[in-house]
Amino acid sequence: MTSSCEKGQVSKLGFRGCLALLLLASACNQQTPADTRAADESAIRDLDAKWSKTAAANDLEGTVSYYSDDASLLAPNAPIATGKQAIRAVWASLLGPDVAVSWQVSKVEVSRSGDLAYVMGVYMLTLKDSQGKPVTDHGKLVEVWKKQADGKWKSVVDIFNSDLPLPAPPEKKK
Repeated sequence: MTSSCEKGQVSKLGFRGCLALLLLASACNQQTPADTRAADESAIRDLDAKWSKTAAANDLEGTVSYYSDDASLLAPNAPIATGKQAIRAVWASLLGPDVAVSWQVSKVEVSRSGDLAYVMGVYMLTLKDSQGKPVTDHGKLVEVWKKQADGKWKSVVDIFNSDLPLPAPPEKKK
C-alpha cells in the first residue's frame, strides 16, 4: 500500500516533469525573427539620399526631421549639439541661399538585431566667405541610425569632419 507522503512525492515529480516538457516544447516553437537587414539597408540608403536632397533644398525643418528627439550632432569646431533644438541651431547656421550642401553614402551596415545601423560616406559643402568668394569643404561622415518604436529609422548620432588641412598659423612678428 502507498502512503500519502509517497503519493505527494510522485505528484510533485509528475508536475515537474510536465512543466519541463511544457517549457521545452514552447522553446522549440519560438521562431527566429526574420533577417530584415537587406531591406533595412535599402530603406536607410533611400532615407539618407532623401535627407541629402532635403538639406540641399535648404529645408531646415525637413533636415532636422531625420533626427530622433534625443539625437546628437557632432559638427566640426563646435560642441556636441544634443536634441532637436540644438541640432536645428547648427543646421540653421549651415543652410542658406549661398550654401550648397550634399552627401553620399558609401556604406550601410545594419546590426543583426535589426534595430541599429551605421552609415559612412562623404560630404561637400560650398559657402561664401566674408568677401563673397565661394569656399568649398569636403570630408567624411558617420551616422548612427536607430529603429524607433513605430518602426521608422531616425539618425541618433551624426558626425562629420573635413578632409582639408587646417590653415597655417599666422606668422609670428619679429
